[in-house]
Amino acid sequence: MKTKSIKSLYSYYLVLPALLIYSIFFVVPAFAGFYYSFTDWRLDRLDINFVGWENFTKIFNDKTLTLALKNTLIFAVVTVLGKNLIGILLAVGLNMRLKTRNLLRAIFYSPSILSILVIGIVFTPMLRTEGTINRLLEAIGLHGLSQAWLTNPAIVIWTIAIISIWQNAGFQMAIYLAGLQSISQDYYEAATIDGANSWNKFKNITLPLLLPAININLMLTLIGGLKVFSEVFVLTGGGPGNASQVVGTIILRSFGEGSWGLGTAINTLLFVAVTIIAIPLLIFMRRKEVSE
Repeated sequence: MKTKSIKSLYSYYLVLPALLIYSIFFVVPAFAGFYYSFTDWRLDRLDINFVGWENFTKIFNDKTLTLALKNTLIFAVVTVLGKNLIGILLAVGLNMRLKTRNLLRAIFYSPSILSILVIGIVFTPMLRTEGTINRLLEAIGLHGLSQAWLTNPAIVIWTIAIISIWQNAGFQMAIYLAGLQSISQDYYEAATIDGANSWNKFKNITLPLLLPAININLMLTLIGGLKVFSEVFVLTGGGPGNASQVVGTIILRSFGEGSWGLGTAINTLLFVAVTIIAIPLLIFMRRKEVSE
């Protein structure tokens, strides 16, 4: 009996080192951050005082902070929809028996391996008022669509979202491709015999069996959208003015100004928002999954 209990605990002993490291570097700082979000912790003084909900009240009363929250939600919604819709369309198209499908897969996937710094260097001059995008629009007779893409406060966050979709849709495509290739062709052959058309096959076979891949991509794009930072920081730095500020850039600014308590409060609010949105969605999608 004693030997059996020792053997049953053996696997837990193997996990303990990783669990200890994870606790020290992730769990403990997370709880510490939660505490400091209720304090007036600042760089310019040593004393730290508990201030309750003051930091969170300041977040919702500051117009720049509320704008950052709004921009973050806009970016998340647009990129989740764009990356997944384009990704699944590319995957379905490139899952067909095309001679150049491997080349096309590599072309569409390649932007996702580029550094955001490189993308910023390439796109910034292209999106200027006299840049390549506007010149191309003028050349094809769409002068009315020309915009100050990165300096117009009304559209700047949408522009950044579109660039993010362009960069990452290929990554979502790769996950959808893996999901499509795991679906047995027997289902499609049986549906063909029953007289089903392409749309019926997609709706009744492909989508239900692709739900695990859809679930993964929704989680990745949702969390990535809510945690957006690099794209905004590289392309606009939060400008013009504060028009493209997001939660990530506001956190950076708060820590840069020495308001560590406020910055931690914003970060805590972001964590809570991601958790509240992501976990119910994950549970809902899991329940919709079907097995082959």
